[in-house]
Amino acid sequence: MNPIKPLLAFIAASALVLCGVLVPIVSALAQVPAASQSGAAALDQAVAALRGISTLTADFTQSDRSGQVLRGKLTLKRPGRIRFEYEKSVNMLIVGDGRSLTMVDYDVSQVQRWPIKNSPLGALLDPNRDVKRYGTLRPTGNPDVVSIEVRDTKHPEYGVITLVFMRQPSAPGGLELVSWVALDSQNQRTTIRLTNHRYGAAVADRAFTWRDPRPRVRR
Repeated sequence: MNPIKPLLAFIAASALVLCGVLVPIVSALAQVPAASQSGAAALDQAVAALRGISTLTADFTQSDRSGQVLRGKLTLKRPGRIRFEYEKSVNMLIVGDGRSLTMVDYDVSQVQRWPIKNSPLGALLDPNRDVKRYGTLRPTGNPDVVSIEVRDTKHPEYGVITLVFMRQPSAPGGLELVSWVALDSQNQRTTIRLTNHRYGAAVADRAFTWRDPRPRVRR
């Protein structure tokens, strides 16, 4: 089985995080009384970090519990554009335009597309909902690490995503998203780690286009 296909929950969660649509969630969390001023400040910084990204490119490593490891390059351009380009051995591409996610499997000439709002974490995608109850600031034991766990307890099928930030003065908002963990309802865990972050570089819109491998049907 192709190692990417079971990971649609991860893909949706990734687009959710990096396109900035988690900002309303984190922003709402910041309005909840925190256990300490440092906790409230950490949430405020997470908001600033996500809002401060205009463009981002980074290398990523994707791993799961079985030890499967995939690598690639992430490209993000706000508002709403994202691209996961995997290493050459994985002939697939994932592109998001802010409204939908498209997964292209060039090996079998297949294209799958679905609205982001219908993703496994769809309950977290509507900024008009009351999302304060979805997130929790998790202790890390390290003052330079901020960890936020997001879940909808009424919809366990949506899964759980945990965002991990490191304090980095050169990053937008002083925090850098270094990893996240997506856990689906079948207890399948996928971890993404980012390295070589590059912010603010010019990214052409054509970076978020894709070649359709499906044969053309003549009419």
